[in-house]
Amino acid sequence: MERRIVITAASAITPIGHGKDRIVQSLLNGISGIKPLREEEFLSRYIHSKVYGTVDYPVEYDFKRNHRKTMGPVAHYACQVAKEVLEQSGLSEDFITSGRLGVAFGSIHGSPTVQRNIYRIFFGKDDKSSVQGVGAVDYLKSMVHTTAVNITKMFGITGRVISSCTACTTSAQSIGYGYESVKFGMQDAMLCGGADEYDTTTVAVFDNLLACSTAFNSEPHRTPRPFDKLRDGLVVGEGAGAVMLEEYEFARKRGANILGEVIGFACNNNGGDMILPNLTGITNTLQLGVEAAQINPQEIDLISAHATATKMGDIVEAQAINTVFGNNPYVIGLKSYTGHTMAACGAIETIMTLYMMQDGFIAPTLNLEEIDERCTIIKHVQKVLQKPVKTAAIQNFAFGGVNTILMIKKFP
Repeated sequence: MERRIVITAASAITPIGHGKDRIVQSLLNGISGIKPLREEEFLSRYIHSKVYGTVDYPVEYDFKRNHRKTMGPVAHYACQVAKEVLEQSGLSEDFITSGRLGVAFGSIHGSPTVQRNIYRIFFGKDDKSSVQGVGAVDYLKSMVHTTAVNITKMFGITGRVISSCTACTTSAQSIGYGYESVKFGMQDAMLCGGADEYDTTTVAVFDNLLACSTAFNSEPHRTPRPFDKLRDGLVVGEGAGAVMLEEYEFARKRGANILGEVIGFACNNNGGDMILPNLTGITNTLQLGVEAAQINPQEIDLISAHATATKMGDIVEAQAINTVFGNNPYVIGLKSYTGHTMAACGAIETIMTLYMMQDGFIAPTLNLEEIDERCTIIKHVQKVLQKPVKTAAIQNFAFGGVNTILMIKKFP
């Protein structure tokens, strides 16, 4: 019998709040998490974009020193949401350490704050101090899989470890690969998600590609503007998101609180340009997601679009959605609230979608004032709708031509 996969816990640290209550209130009240770029960053003077999706509130950590010493900021985010998810799930200590729980978690490049400090020390002086100044655990803080392995270390998790590192699809893949690990019996549960920290070098990369928003530097809350006629690029953000996936019978027997069900996942590659969106590749991914979920496209109530607010990206995504789903589902761009949280976006947007499912509303796309006529072929949301959402799709796409779609369903 095919195994069903349910979500039994979720937690997110985002520019619009930490925890369900704060995030839901921000979505209902149209509160933006976009703030000015931190001026103390020496690089900011060379960057055209001056806005960032910032976690500007304190996050309380109570990690022991032996755990903290291998963590950069990104691992702190990851371990905090993992801790909250494990607490919510109610899984026993015996199960957590049994080997039947795995971790699928990633970031786009480990901890850039630590990496930049290493380079500054190493290349700052041409003598012995340039080597001795690099900390003994700096690599552990900055390696690509630092989030996943710091989680396993802190909680004694001995199951499989998957650490996707595919830029903007990182945590979408983490959830998808976790779903497949449980679905096909390799694990009974998977802790899945992604995180990224504040660092100006990430802004610099997209700024140099002319992909960042610059027109609203003096009014950060007015950008990004997915699908809007005045959109002028993405806004980089920070944060973390994590979910617990479990096999349904296992969750039911232990009386777990089931938040939703994952019914499908698809991932493919455009096989072409490394940067530009590809209509055929994205359309194929969405179609594969529908087939994996074994549903009719008309059954989808809501689509959380990748919607970065880049000129071509939003147009191509709208065309792909129209081709596969028509004009039936509501479509929203949640990055309008948080900015593009990089590796964390798939998990954060999945969690926000779950919250809307639970509370029976659909948040509007923020800053969507005049829809680009080339994006009018899909059903946009410009004000809060009190609507039940039974089935939803979360779409994410990344540099390198990686495309993902995750299909989730409200649990009865």
